[in-house]
Amino acid sequence: MGANILEVSGLNQYYGGSHILRDVALSAPMGACTVILGRNGVGKTTLLKCLMGVLPIRSGTISFDGRDVTSARTYGRAAAGMAYVPQGREIFPRLTIEENLLMGLAMAKGKAASTIPQDVYDMFPVLKDMLHRRGGDLSGGQQQQLAIARALVSRPKLLILDEPTEGIQPSIIKDIERVIRMLTQRGDMAILLVEQYYDFAQALADHYLVMSRGQVVKQGEGKDMERDNIRDFVAL
Repeated sequence: MGANILEVSGLNQYYGGSHILRDVALSAPMGACTVILGRNGVGKTTLLKCLMGVLPIRSGTISFDGRDVTSARTYGRAAAGMAYVPQGREIFPRLTIEENLLMGLAMAKGKAASTIPQDVYDMFPVLKDMLHRRGGDLSGGQQQQLAIARALVSRPKLLILDEPTEGIQPSIIKDIERVIRMLTQRGDMAILLVEQYYDFAQALADHYLVMSRGQVVKQGEGKDMERDNIRDFVAL
């Protein structure tokens, strides 16, 4: 496990007069999977959007790879090595799998902008088998695999995943778990995972944080989640 590539402190965000994120602090080390858990509506997705610059923050700091990116635009954060797989996948349904993957290389230059890394196909062989099929024709699980693969083609240093198991069949959940574990063990990437499926989160977590009402209320090592009764803490 390496040094922290992401450091967040004192992050506050509002919707109108509602205080959505309250002094959130977290870090994500290289070669580790950091899991954020919590019930619906506690601010998890809002936090991820703030980290990517999709939403502005009212106060606080976001440091990535040794740089202050608090005021950086979303494309600047992507160029620096942050990749985001949003809840609901948001693939391009009318584009082919190959075209969707190439969209993930939009920040690349020259030959790299048109070369999909082979290891992405190795991780998700079903995508290579259906390369010219339109994204909208895929099952929900296949679309999720495509969304993760699209994020990975840019060789990110931080992969941010928002509920990747939502609405996915069990066999593909296992495939996604395998890929996340492999990426973590490879050691050249940090993974930040928001998840409500407790067993999936526990299986992958090196560190965990629990959010409630916009605050981090509990955190610790993944191996201690059972001892810390985190299952009961996040149960609906």
